[in-house]
Amino acid sequence: MKQISVSNDIVPVGEFKTNISKWLKNIRDTGHPLIITQNGKPAGVLLSPAEYDELVYKKLFIESVNRGLADADAGRVHSTKEVREELKKRRL
Repeated sequence: MKQISVSNDIVPVGEFKTNISKWLKNIRDTGHPLIITQNGKPAGVLLSPAEYDELVYKKLFIESVNRGLADADAGRVHSTKEVREELKKRRL
């Protein structure tokens, strides 16, 4: 994810509503997320579809790695020989 620019990527909800097309174009062109504030506090973050997809992919990847590490810690592992034998059976 690209770094947020405080002066360019934080906008009050009223300004966002007034210039929504401009902000959507800005997100598409720069790839920067947009922080939308309400009453001076962060209320939401708007991301480009590509940035969202990347975050979801990374989250799923990290979860998968963590499951693998948990399996290894719990002793749920297979030797190379066992994996090769199982693959051989599945090919037949």
